[in-house]
Amino acid sequence: MAQFQKGNPGRPKGAKNKSPQLMRDRIQALFDNNFELIQEDLESLNPKDRLKFLTDLIPYLLPKLQTTTFSQKIDFQELNEDDLDILIERIMNE
Repeated sequence: MAQFQKGNPGRPKGAKNKSPQLMRDRIQALFDNNFELIQEDLESLNPKDRLKFLTDLIPYLLPKLQTTTFSQKIDFQELNEDDLDILIERIMNE
C-alpha cells in the first residue's frame, strides 16, 4: 500500500500559474500588432475614458510591484557624526 507523503505533490512552490501569463502574452501581442490603431482610438477618447482604459490594462502589461519593508534596526549610538549627517540629509530630501 502506498504511503501518504506530506506536502503538495502538484505545482512546485513559487511556480507561476500559466493562465495569467498566457493572457498577458496575448494582450501584449495585441498591443504590439495593433499599436497604431490603438493609439488612434485612444486619441479619440476623452481624457477620463483614456485614463480608465490605460489603468485597466496596465496590470496585464507590467508586473505588479511588491511592497518591501526594512527590518534591520539601526543603532544610532553606533553612528558617527558624518554618518548621522548623511542619514538626516537623506531623510530631509525624501
